[in-house]
Amino acid sequence: MTKLRTEVGALTLEKPGMVASGIMDETGPSMERMLRNGAGAVVSKSVGTEPKEGHSNPCFTEVEGGLVNAMGLPNPGIDAFAEEMENATRCGKIVGSIYGAGPDEFSALAGRMEDYGACAVELNLSCPHAKGYGMEVGTDPAMVKAIVGAVKSAVSIPVWAKLTPNTHILADIGRAVQDAGGDAVVAINTLKAMVISPEFARPVLSNRFGGLSGSAVKPVGVRAVYDLRTVLDIPIVGVGGIRCWRDAAEYIMAGACAFQVGSAVLTEGVDVFEKINRGLERFMDDYGYRSIKEMEGAAHE
Repeated sequence: MTKLRTEVGALTLEKPGMVASGIMDETGPSMERMLRNGAGAVVSKSVGTEPKEGHSNPCFTEVEGGLVNAMGLPNPGIDAFAEEMENATRCGKIVGSIYGAGPDEFSALAGRMEDYGACAVELNLSCPHAKGYGMEVGTDPAMVKAIVGAVKSAVSIPVWAKLTPNTHILADIGRAVQDAGGDAVVAINTLKAMVISPEFARPVLSNRFGGLSGSAVKPVGVRAVYDLRTVLDIPIVGVGGIRCWRDAAEYIMAGACAFQVGSAVLTEGVDVFEKINRGLERFMDDYGYRSIKEMEGAAHE
C-alpha cells in the first residue's frame, strides 16, 4: 500500500486513515486493535488534567443519518492514561488528544503526552458539549493562537488543532493556528445538535444539547476542508461522516492529506479502514493517481 502513504507535515503515515478521538481509543488494547485493522494511526480519547465523569445518561442517541452524543469528555485524567498510551505506542502511531481551559493547561498536558510516546498532539478546541472547554475556547482566534503558541513552545512533536464547524469565522481560526506555528488543522468536530422526545416533551439527552456525527455531517466537513485549503498552507486532516472510500476521496480532493473515521467504526465495524484502503487503491489505479499527494486538493484545480 505504498501509494497510500501520506505526510501530515513531518509525520508520515503508511495509510491515510486514522481513528478519530473518542472511538475505540480508551485503552491500549483497543488502540492496538484499530492499528491491526488498517488504521494508519489512532487519535486517543481527549484527556484532561484531572479525572472527569462526563454527563449522566442518556448521553447518546441515534438519529437519521447519524448519531448525537453529549458524553461530556469523560476520561481518567492524564496520570491514569499513561499506561494506556505507553502500551499503545509500542504498536504504532498514537496522536494524543488533550483538552484544557487555557494555554498553561494545554501546554502541561501536551508535555505529558509527548513523554508517553505520542507522535503528535491534537488540541481539542471544538467539543460542543463541555462547559469551559472545547468549542468555548476554540471560537476565539486570539485564545486559539495563544494556546497553540504555548503548546508549540512546550513540545517538540507536531501540534494539531481540531476545529469546530459551529462558527462563522472558521477561516480566521485556521489562520490563528497557522500564525501560531501549528503543524496541522483537523476539521471538523461534531455539529451542535438537539433531539426532543415528543412523548415526554423534553430533550432526550441529559445535557439537552449534543454533537451530531455520522453521514449527515460529511458535506459540512468537506466544505470546511475546502474553505480552509483556500486560506492555509499547513496540512489539513479531514473528519466527519466518512464511512467508505468515496467519502475519504471527497475530503482528500477538497484539500485534506489524511482523514479520520469515527462513527463508522461503530456503524460499519472495525474493518472499515481495510475497506476504505482497498477502495482507495482501486480508485487510484483506475484513475491514474500514483499517490495521495496527487489527489490532494484536486477539486481546486
